[in-house]
Amino acid sequence: MEHKKDIVINLSEKQTIIELSQLLTPFKAEVYIINRSGGNVVEANVKSLLGLVSLQIKNGDVVTVRAKGSDAEEALDKVIQYFS
Repeated sequence: MEHKKDIVINLSEKQTIIELSQLLTPFKAEVYIINRSGGNVVEANVKSLLGLVSLQIKNGDVVTVRAKGSDAEEALDKVIQYFS
């Protein structure tokens, strides 16, 4: 089953996008972040460090998080929690 949610990026100075990738490693679900800011649409797998860097997200950006798989809801909740 697929789950989606729009969220606002809110990272503290101590948080990095790389930590998010590490947090999601145990999940089987495929998790993607879609960034539509700046007139471009960029989608990246959260478990891919290169993909995350290509997103160029910053605080205040509204992104869509999409998760698909047996533990998708839990993985999506983890992403929401990380950015809150």
